[in-house]
Amino acid sequence: MLFNILVHMLTETSRHAGHADILREQLDGSAGTATDYATQQRDAAFWEVRRNQIEQAATAAVARPDHDLQP
Repeated sequence: MLFNILVHMLTETSRHAGHADILREQLDGSAGTATDYATQQRDAAFWEVRRNQIEQAATAAVARPDHDLQP
């Protein structure tokens, strides 16, 4: 029983870690290891443009007609 729980938890962790990596790659446009990611230098102008892109995507998602905030 404990083995089944551990396998389930490892499967779920790897699945969701993969989702987080996909989201990160979509947000910052880079793929690769954490070492590759950490070595990329980005200035304030890059982050301002990136923040605007993310904000526009969030605003568009909320404005979609199929988006319902009611429980």
